Amino acid sequence: MPEMPEVQGLVDFLAERATGRTITKVTVANIAALKTYDPPIDGLVGGRISEARRHGKFVDLATDAGIHLIFHLAKAGWLRWYETVPDTVIRPGKTPIALRVRLGDGAGFDLTEAGTKKSLAVYVARDPQDVPGIARLGPDPLAEEFTRDALAGLLAGRRTQIKGVLRDQSIVAGIGNAYSDEILHAARMSPYALAAGLADDEVDRLYDAMRTTLTDAVATASGKPPADLKDAKRRGMAVHGRRGEACPVCGDEVRSVFFADNSLEYCPTCQTGGKLLADRRLSRLLK
Repeated sequence: MPEMPEVQGLVDFLAERATGRTITKVTVANIAALKTYDPPIDGLVGGRISEARRHGKFVDLATDAGIHLIFHLAKAGWLRWYETVPDTVIRPGKTPIALRVRLGDGAGFDLTEAGTKKSLAVYVARDPQDVPGIARLGPDPLAEEFTRDALAGLLAGRRTQIKGVLRDQSIVAGIGNAYSDEILHAARMSPYALAAGLADDEVDRLYDAMRTTLTDAVATASGKPPADLKDAKRRGMAVHGRRGEACPVCGDEVRSVFFADNSLEYCPTCQTGGKLLADRRLSRLLK
């Protein structure tokens, strides 16, 4: 799933390539992906893209018509950029393309989604806050006002596992499964540690790991075209997606815990005092 660094990379790319260009045509190939009807999607046609922004994992393209094209790539969505958009006819149900946007100079992009489970979401809105997922977002962890004390306030009283807290978009915006694994590894913290039970020094480590991990990942994504962002993300991972490999810090074997539709990865030596996490839902440390 694209998370904050890759989404920011897409936003930076679109800010450079799409800003100032006029939308001349929008083709919806998967009607289920379009979550709004007012304003109509055709209302984007003729609008000039004035800004590209990120809200958590949402991409927001604002136009001078006062209408925003907003999308969330979900688990298997992506953006494919063209300097010249193909003239081929899109056949709904026969292609991974969900939406095609053509710009005035012939460039444009497709939003695509792999697999059979379709979760990619497209919104046309007058205000980004009209999108429910954006309206309920927590603070951005790279925002200037997101201080160590702000994080401590979010964790206070939460008797839930820190892994779930980091992934909850209403608490902290933009972090998903992959970067929560990376942050917790950098912080030397078990994914099952209770948020409310963290000591002051643990909150310090978590905050520093969050800011450093995300800042470095955003820097890595910056300037890369969409086609290169996924590979850059994978190469930068220390533990996520590296089950069975050696931890780059201590050399121990990276382990996984599998759930219904995803998994988490961690290093026992760095994060759990050498103990293995039971490989089942609601797991507790093996004794």
